[in-house]
Amino acid sequence: MMETWRKKAGVAWEKAKRSPALACRKMWRVGKDDPRRAIHAVKVGLALTLVSMLYLLEPLFEGIGQNAIWAVMTVVVVLEFTAGATLCKGLNRGLGTILAGSLAFLIEFIAEATGQVGRAIFIGCAVFIIGAAATYLRFLPYVKKNYDYGVVIFLLTFNLITVSSFRVSNVMRIAHERFVTIAIGCGICLFMSLLVFPIWSGQDLHNSTVNKLQGLANSIEAVTEAREESDDEEKSCDEDPIYKGYKAVLDSKSTDETLALYASWEPRHSRHCRYPWQQYVKVGAALRRFSYTVVALHGCLQTEIQAPKSCRALFKDPCVRLANEVSRVLIELATSIESRRHCSPELLSDHLHDALQDLNKAFKSQPRLFLGSNGSQASNMLAVAAAQARQQKERDEAGGGGVALSSAKTDTSALREWKRTRSKKESGERKVLRPQLSKIAMLTCSLEFCEALPFAAFASLLVETVARLDSVMEEVEELGRVACFKEYKREDDVVVTVKCETPRVNVCLHNLPSHGVD
Repeated sequence: MMETWRKKAGVAWEKAKRSPALACRKMWRVGKDDPRRAIHAVKVGLALTLVSMLYLLEPLFEGIGQNAIWAVMTVVVVLEFTAGATLCKGLNRGLGTILAGSLAFLIEFIAEATGQVGRAIFIGCAVFIIGAAATYLRFLPYVKKNYDYGVVIFLLTFNLITVSSFRVSNVMRIAHERFVTIAIGCGICLFMSLLVFPIWSGQDLHNSTVNKLQGLANSIEAVTEAREESDDEEKSCDEDPIYKGYKAVLDSKSTDETLALYASWEPRHSRHCRYPWQQYVKVGAALRRFSYTVVALHGCLQTEIQAPKSCRALFKDPCVRLANEVSRVLIELATSIESRRHCSPELLSDHLHDALQDLNKAFKSQPRLFLGSNGSQASNMLAVAAAQARQQKERDEAGGGGVALSSAKTDTSALREWKRTRSKKESGERKVLRPQLSKIAMLTCSLEFCEALPFAAFASLLVETVARLDSVMEEVEELGRVACFKEYKREDDVVVTVKCETPRVNVCLHNLPSHGVD
């Protein structure tokens, strides 16, 4: 027992010694992934230092008093990572405070004329009605999406002012000080968000859309590579490039909607900031529908039944070409959004059409593999198997009958014993015969279909990606039209990464012929 405790203590001590180093590496990795996080942390620290001056400096403390804590609370709650989020929460907080203060003063003005008892009853009824109505408004989708935080601040401020006014005589002074401190806190937050290394939600949404397109392109490329290397050991989800590509897209719905909402609050800070942010959300929805086929393709790589290499070799080139064309289209779409220019759907569609035609020709060149023309051969194999089973049964029965007759027992008990033994043999033979026939049938099915069906499913999903890619292209084209992207020009230099059987090359679309790049 003591030895066990010593081992556990030793393991715990080793973990404790490694914890500081692991924590430092994790903190460094977080900042390295996005250096803006460190900048935001510095901005929050500086904002808290500035607002703390309301307490630290005696003249400011005498002018504001204990209500300076509201400025600190405002900075902690309102100052967000992006400028749009800070504007949304700051304006909600300011609007909620103004409306709550105005309504509270109206309630107090009416309640003063009702006497002490009537005033208490009136304030209680007002708190109940306003609280219930404001809470019910939070369930409205538009209010929930845009002004939920403002309604919460409205409820908090209204109840604090209204209830405290019953016991405090100078409510106007308290409300004024709280409003001033909240305004100071919001002003510091807006200054830090908009003027000190601003981080824009709209730019994050724009970059996120580009990264999702590039990630899906990498996933499609990785699918074809993994299809050729399916005999290797399976990779974990964290190391699998296919999983990394589509996971970011599938998990992006709430992030896209939030960024689009915050971007709509941001002021015009450049000539590119007035984009139709909801159209980016539609592009993200189309990408999620497209990524479902990538998930299915990934599942085909992990099925128990895999097509043999001989079958894969027949369709390797057309499938790889089609996957490369799909990947190239996604990269071209990402490049067009990143450079804020229109893409060329005709140019891309021509190559996709040619790749689909090649794959279709490859399927038609092997009709026996997919149409199952050897059905008669399979039936013959089953017939032969059944005949062999019947012959074996007859031999067993003949052998068993000879033994029974040689005993020369002719009484009724011997007859019953012989029938009972015979019935047991027949039932056992049927039990043996059924698995044999099942195995033969499964073997025949595998010979006829299992070599073709796994790859047919993979190829069918690959064609489905092309069909769903069309909706992605339409949404990107609509985004370019509404956002007034610059027109596509042939002489523009646009680098598109195309994966070939040889090492990766970069193809520059410069002075291309009318049919595009092969």
